[in-house]
Parts: sequence; C-alpha cells; structure tokens
Amino acid sequence: MPITKEVFANCLNGREYLNEIQKSEEQAAKEKGFLVVFGASDDLVEFRGAIYEEFGAYNGTTLFFYAGKVLMNECEEEDCPYFARLQRKAKNKIEAIWNKDGYSWVIESNMPYAPFDIIEDGEKYCRGIVIDLNSANE
Repeated sequence: MPITKEVFANCLNGREYLNEIQKSEEQAAKEKGFLVVFGASDDLVEFRGAIYEEFGAYNGTTLFFYAGKVLMNECEEEDCPYFARLQRKAKNKIEAIWNKDGYSWVIESNMPYAPFDIIEDGEKYCRGIVIDLNSANE
C-alpha cells in the first residue's frame, strides 16, 4: 500500500510540541515529495520534508508558491512591485493563522492537504498539514 499524505499525517497526529517529526520521517517525506507544515513558538512556521525551512510568522502569515518555491520578498522596501507581481502569479499558498479555534496555530492551504494535530501539555497546540507537492498544481 503506497504511503499517502493522509497516512503520513495520521502518523504525525497527536505528537507533542517540539517532537512533531523525527529525522527519519523528514527524510521519508522528502523522498515522497511531501511538505509537512506546522507552527512553532509564537512566531514561526516550520517546513519539513520536500522543503526544509523556517519562516517568521508573528500574528500569522501567508506564504506564496511560484515555480515550485516559496516566494520571499528580497526587495529592500516592504511594498516591492516585483514581489507583488510574483504574488499575483502564484496560484498556491499556505496560511499560518495565529489563535484560531482553540489552537495557537492553524495551518491551511488552497492546495489539497491532510491535517494533523500537535499537542502541548495535553491541550491542542497546532493543526499542521501535509501536502503532496507532486500533485499540487502550479
């Protein structure tokens, strides 16, 4: 039976904060083309698997994908027209929402995903997601 994003998310479901994913699982996700996304602390979004990265997300953020990469504003100015033009071209996005539905973090996307819950001290902390980037439309 092939491992799907749903099966992978189910394996992560119920993990404790700071023990969300093991190195061997990160490698397996990378090999499968799965992107695992979850919130950390009060200001970070963590990507593991197909992309290994950490993004600032104080009070939440939206991350845009274009040409298989996460768009980053590399301009000196906040309202960079080049970055805004790329954002408009980007069809895919991931939203990290702070303080929603009793979670510190809720991660959502317009790409198909499978959710999983991270727990901290017996309470829900983060609703993370697994995306199969092989089937995500650019």
